[in-house]
Amino acid sequence: MLNPADGGARRRGAEYVVERGVLDEYSLEEVARRRLHSNKPLVVDHLKDSLRCSVPRLKRSVLGCLPVLSWLPRYSIRDYALGDLISGISVGIMHLPQGMAYALLASVPPVFGLYTSFYPVLVYFLFGTSRHISIGTFAVISIMVGSVAERLGPDSNFLINGTNSTQEVNVTARDAYRVQVAATTTVVAGLFQVLLGLVRFGFVVTYLSEPLVRGYTTGAATHVVVSQLKYIFGVTTERFIGPFSLVYTIVDLVYRLPATNVGTLVVSLVSLVALIIVKELNSAYSQKLPLPIPIELIVIIVGTLISYYTHLHEFYGIDVVGAIPSGLNPPKTPDISIFTEVIGDAFAMAIVGYAINISLGKTFALKHGYKVDSNQELVALGLSNTVGGFFQCYCVTSSMSRSLIQESTGGKTQMAGVVSCVIVLITVLKLGPLFEQLPKAVLAAIVFVNLKGMFKQYLDIPALWRRNRVDLLVWLVTLLATLLLNLDLGLVASIAFALLTVIFRTQLPRYSLLGQVPRTGIYLDMDTYEEVRNIPGITIFRSSTTVYFANAELYLEALQEKTGFDIRKLLTQKKKMLAKQKRREKREKKRAEKEARNGVLKTAVERSEEIFSVEKTTDTWSERNGDWGRQNGGAPDTASALDTTATLASSYADTLSRDLSACSIGRGSLEIHSIILDLSTASFIDTVAIKMLRNIFLDFGEIDVDVYLAGCQACVVEQLERGDFFSHTITKGQLFATVHDAVLYCLRKQGAPTAHIYDCVLDMTSSTHL
Repeated sequence: MLNPADGGARRRGAEYVVERGVLDEYSLEEVARRRLHSNKPLVVDHLKDSLRCSVPRLKRSVLGCLPVLSWLPRYSIRDYALGDLISGISVGIMHLPQGMAYALLASVPPVFGLYTSFYPVLVYFLFGTSRHISIGTFAVISIMVGSVAERLGPDSNFLINGTNSTQEVNVTARDAYRVQVAATTTVVAGLFQVLLGLVRFGFVVTYLSEPLVRGYTTGAATHVVVSQLKYIFGVTTERFIGPFSLVYTIVDLVYRLPATNVGTLVVSLVSLVALIIVKELNSAYSQKLPLPIPIELIVIIVGTLISYYTHLHEFYGIDVVGAIPSGLNPPKTPDISIFTEVIGDAFAMAIVGYAINISLGKTFALKHGYKVDSNQELVALGLSNTVGGFFQCYCVTSSMSRSLIQESTGGKTQMAGVVSCVIVLITVLKLGPLFEQLPKAVLAAIVFVNLKGMFKQYLDIPALWRRNRVDLLVWLVTLLATLLLNLDLGLVASIAFALLTVIFRTQLPRYSLLGQVPRTGIYLDMDTYEEVRNIPGITIFRSSTTVYFANAELYLEALQEKTGFDIRKLLTQKKKMLAKQKRREKREKKRAEKEARNGVLKTAVERSEEIFSVEKTTDTWSERNGDWGRQNGGAPDTASALDTTATLASSYADTLSRDLSACSIGRGSLEIHSIILDLSTASFIDTVAIKMLRNIFLDFGEIDVDVYLAGCQACVVEQLERGDFFSHTITKGQLFATVHDAVLYCLRKQGAPTAHIYDCVLDMTSSTHL
């Protein structure tokens, strides 16, 4: 209810008044009418619903499996055709140089990069849900494929004797085997993606955080650059595999730099300069240019013409692409015998490829206002890889550069992908042999320039330093693991470290004591806010994360530290005091029996009654703490016995209080009569945490400190019930809807006057029924 109070200068916003009673869990369930049974359908109902067949359900299933049927019948030629045509031609032109260049990264002949730019794109057209991403070759995935191909098909396995008794490599046999390895790995990766999509496991990508993916792609880009340096300098280097292979490759490259082919280096530098200048012009004048200048294609054409007419290969020893067959290859079954050897690499490619694909897809979907199905994207990408693998393609994902071109040049649907396929098909069928004299140094330069965006990701370091240093640590560890352990082991190590950071953050949360914002029902961290104040006699404790087995012990230790109680020492001291009391009572009993035998005037029964009467009138502190101060003893006469017993009881109570105070570790611990545990941050609670909470209630109860829970979510209350937390000693009356309710209850229980409660706790404009 809004309060139409005066709108003076001190008013900072709308004010409100709440008039209600204090709500513990019992009253909250009654007021809110908690459901006794869950309204979730049973497993049997789920099974029946999944097996039920109807025309609308069948239609949804077909459209879900073949998303192209949902938009292609409604395709508007007038609205979409021109934009898709221009976009498709632009992307198709980019496919040609990138396909051939990235094929070198995959350690297969360049023509297989063109195949990879054709078959998977057609499959994605049928099954994909994103309208703007460009499926095909990608540098990171290509280098991952190349690492597998060269590991299983090293040059040493294909050595032959040359004419001068030197060993040479049978390049034809080596390339054929590497193509087979790449295709088999692609099929296995595709099957992983399809299976994960069918079981609706698309959320697996959530374990690949953005810092992890960016750190991994930055490290992979470094691998790509190092792998292309041999083409830039025109030298032949050894192939290293496994951990630290990048370091070994750099050392070997530096060792061979004196043998640099000057002609190859000149071609590389000229290509790099031309590519960088034109790409910067494209970026600077992107708003004025109807289409970006296809500099990659221009460089390839010019480089091929110069190489052909000047005979660069024959006269200067510059390495060229070589024979490019015309036409398409028939499908071929993968090599099943190497499935077990590539399964780990294939799974890594499947996860990384999907992470890149879905991140780009969701970015464009959010920008253009449509939805991308993460599970269907997993299936579509998997089918693209599986089908492509049978046609000797290698693993694909979406390319950032081509996707941006497809979107910025007016592409509206995946029809742009079909147009790009036509461009690639024409090249494969008719134009492929024209690029046989293309220097590989030109392709390496294209790879270099296209990786500029990935190397800009090093700017994440200062940005993450300012925003979140844990994410920065994940980024750096991922980068180092990828560089030193190679791409497959690096990914595993990075994911493991990222998950460890989550565990560490839940194990080491921030524990705080809460104080009240004056005259409100709001409670904040007293170490963070200066104006909040403590409620006398009440400690409010909160953890910044949920409580479970990994941090339950830490929670208890932090509670003892913050409240100032060393509960173990206090309980041990209590046991010692009780034992001391029993020994004292035993001595007094023996003394009484001895005096009775010697003819003392008072009988043992009268003496016991007198002592009991005296102890009932002693310090109330001793009575509240289990009658720890009860004493037996006296003098031969009534007055003396009464005085002695009272003195002993008072002395004992003082001793116990002093000893318990010595065991405490905080500030005025024994002045605390109530502890409130704020569990509003807990999303779940397990059996270990439930046991820990039960012990807190019982142990603090032993030293006469009441414990209460506040702010529990409904799911946490249900878990407490199933864990048998509540009993005749711990009831739902000790669980409150809010911290404020718990504070009001504690003050009332301690007998605080109503005026004092209103003055210390309540809002000056509100009233609350107690």
